[in-house]
Amino acid sequence: MRLKQFWRRLLKELQDEQFLHRIEQLEGQLSKFLTIVMVIFLLVAVVDLVVALTQQLLSRPLGSLTDTLFPIFGLFLNILIALEIMENITAYLRQHYIQLELAIGTSLIAVSRKIVLFDFKKDSGVDLIGLAIAVFTLTLSYWIIRSGINNEDSRK
Repeated sequence: MRLKQFWRRLLKELQDEQFLHRIEQLEGQLSKFLTIVMVIFLLVAVVDLVVALTQQLLSRPLGSLTDTLFPIFGLFLNILIALEIMENITAYLRQHYIQLELAIGTSLIAVSRKIVLFDFKKDSGVDLIGLAIAVFTLTLSYWIIRSGINNEDSRK
């Protein structure tokens, strides 16, 4: 008897509307969890940045930050990328779709970080060419999406 009830309940849960509703609930909960994890990561990253910056400022004479300037920029860009990812997640929570423009912008920031931190001693010219191609394709994609959005706005 219990097995029969279990199968009826399971079949009811697997009906299209009910199943889709459960999937949407799961997506929402996972998105909220990811947002909380991202907030914790951002707080830790900001504290790490402040500690690193304070150590650099206090341990070196004024004007000698040039050695550590790029790693500090890297930390700033890491935080900016994390903020953009959190914005992607919260935009998904609000509107239930991924904003492609925001995702491409985040990718551009990530590739820009790689360019800022590019080590000409360790990395090859092929790596730099790959980054250039990534920047070009992401910029082209961003332009195409922005053009489409502007055309849709003008039609309204």
